[in-house]
Amino acid sequence: MPKQRFIIVSNRLPVSVSKEGGKLVYETSSGGLATAMSSLGGDSSERVWIGWPGIPSDELTPADKTAITRKLRGLGCIPVFLTKQQVDNFYHGYANDTIWPLFHYFQSLAKYDNSYWLSYEAVNAQFKKAVARHADPQATVWIHDYHLMLLPQMLRKVLPDGTIGFFLHIPFPSYEIFRLLPNRAQILKGLLGADLIGFHVYDYARHFLSSVLRILGVENSHGSITIGSRIVKVDAFPIGIDYSRFVTALNDEETVKEVGILEDHYRDKKVILSMDRLDYSKGIMKRLEAFEQFLQKNPKFHKKVTLIMVAVPSRTEVETYKELRDEIEKSVSHINGAYGSVDWTPISYQFKNLPFAQIVALFARADVALLTPLRDGMNLVAKEYIATKQQRPGVLILSEMAGAVDELPEAIRINPNDINSIVQALQTALKMPRKTQLENLKSMQRRLSRYTVQRWSSDFIEQLHASKQAQTRKGDKVITPEIEAKIVRQFKKAKKRLLLLDYDGTLRGFVPSHTPHLAKPPASLLRLIRTLANLPNTKVCIISGRPRKALTAWFSDIPLSLAAEHGAWMKYDGEWSQQPVSLHEHRKDILSVLEHYAERTPGARIEQKDFALVWHYRNVPTELAHARNASLRYELNQLLANTDLVVHKGAKIIEIKPRSVHKGMVAEDLMAIHKADFILGVGDDYTDEDMFRVLPDDAFSIKVGLGDTSARFQVTSVEKVLQLLRKLT
Repeated sequence: MPKQRFIIVSNRLPVSVSKEGGKLVYETSSGGLATAMSSLGGDSSERVWIGWPGIPSDELTPADKTAITRKLRGLGCIPVFLTKQQVDNFYHGYANDTIWPLFHYFQSLAKYDNSYWLSYEAVNAQFKKAVARHADPQATVWIHDYHLMLLPQMLRKVLPDGTIGFFLHIPFPSYEIFRLLPNRAQILKGLLGADLIGFHVYDYARHFLSSVLRILGVENSHGSITIGSRIVKVDAFPIGIDYSRFVTALNDEETVKEVGILEDHYRDKKVILSMDRLDYSKGIMKRLEAFEQFLQKNPKFHKKVTLIMVAVPSRTEVETYKELRDEIEKSVSHINGAYGSVDWTPISYQFKNLPFAQIVALFARADVALLTPLRDGMNLVAKEYIATKQQRPGVLILSEMAGAVDELPEAIRINPNDINSIVQALQTALKMPRKTQLENLKSMQRRLSRYTVQRWSSDFIEQLHASKQAQTRKGDKVITPEIEAKIVRQFKKAKKRLLLLDYDGTLRGFVPSHTPHLAKPPASLLRLIRTLANLPNTKVCIISGRPRKALTAWFSDIPLSLAAEHGAWMKYDGEWSQQPVSLHEHRKDILSVLEHYAERTPGARIEQKDFALVWHYRNVPTELAHARNASLRYELNQLLANTDLVVHKGAKIIEIKPRSVHKGMVAEDLMAIHKADFILGVGDDYTDEDMFRVLPDDAFSIKVGLGDTSARFQVTSVEKVLQLLRKLT
């Protein structure tokens, strides 16, 4: 039996293609993601990596594309070819001129250009087609990073049963920042196509959940979000490094040689290492300012300390990055000119990519690593520095804005915007006793050696499959075509039938609470109900929380039984009758509380029924609603203690009604009257659970929506209910 495919999707493939002298050149990446993916199980025929090969398709002939595709297939990769314009608008544009600055809290640098967005959509759709061509229906797909945030939802439409994971390798910003994005809702919906969404740290996951709540109005339960028939899990997975690679490299001949060169060059000097990709998010200018202030305040360290600053070239064609490079070079020149001498250069500045052996050697030699990003998804340089300090002392100074900071509590934490704190941290680091340094390093190394990049990737995939299995278990009650066919068969052969139907959220979708007139049943629904009610030996009852006035206006000319206000009013065959209950004695006090809260809660509405009072908050901003509801329910429960009235939380409502009035009572009455051999009960919220609990075991009880329920079965939407009822007719 063939194994299921495992598909990795990222903007770039682990193999880059370029053209030199008219010939195609292939270069394999040794980055962390490539290492993580290679550690996952499965042979190359099962594991496929889909992405852009790094060269615009405009520069390629048809023969080039064929050659690239053939070569990459042999390496387990599938290329997605992008034009130069797509690279400009999708990659340089939306991904790096809109998302990157905004998600790193540089909102003033974010550019909102509709042509960028259109290209982002188009490229994500192009990736969808590539994945769909190579995925089987049960494939596992792992999508990476901010370039492809629309892809999970796009794929969900073509692979409804597929297992889809998404991981974001940059920060997810707070709601106040994220809401600035014009296409914010589309981005959230795109991500929610996944079964598991991973972030580096819990803060980013929390920001995402908050944005889903406040922008889409969808709540979560312990990091799980219900979307239709699916449950999306959101969690944090702090990415590690290839720990053994850095430890092993310390003994490589090339590394030992490079360390020796550094020892000779910086003999009797303390080395402070700063290593980053050239980017405004890394806080490089603040770092230089702090180093200058350190030299100013600590003349005793002159000629005894050197800052080696490595800036890895990045997006050198972008104006913002060109300007940053110029600023850095001017600042370095200024500091070296002001404090340097013939025999001492305070800053050794290198703007280039370094070979791996030189990087490891710098880590090994550096007495202090100074990493001060203004915002960073993780910062793996901090972890790599720690891994190389096996027999050598060293101190890590790390920004509290880096995702890695929580895993490295022994580091000296600094606020990257506080120049004085960076200066103080340098003074502390350079004076720290060797024994303390080694103890701190040992603690951090123990942690990092356990949660490596390989462990990170396997952990994510384990959780992805666990989430999918839990989702499958959660959906065990969802009606299948076979169960639906069985319900129709039993209905048709039954001698007496009883249908107990809720209205809002069951026969009719919810409408905004400030437009209740829109809840009126459409002509198509009235025709369906009339047809069912006129079937021989069939009794239909609508049991609703709506007032009797609304139900009378809507259904008075159809031969139905009706129950209003959850059964406080009943109309089984003739006139309306009422239960001997009332909240009259407490109505004034309850109204006073509700009105007090409504005055302070924009969008809230109070509905007065004969036997109930309802606080509607569908139009209240979600976080405000959450805060108000907690305090409102507490106050009402205090007020109504030792009475027959109860406070219930429903679908965007809080309802106060008599305890003895519930749909279970109506169901028992009707079952006693009609003695049916086929019973169907359908509802969507807490009030319907009372009905489900009293129905016999052989009745067909159906909850609309997922979640825990006493019903035997579940459907995912109002349309599914109507589809079933139409089949009964």
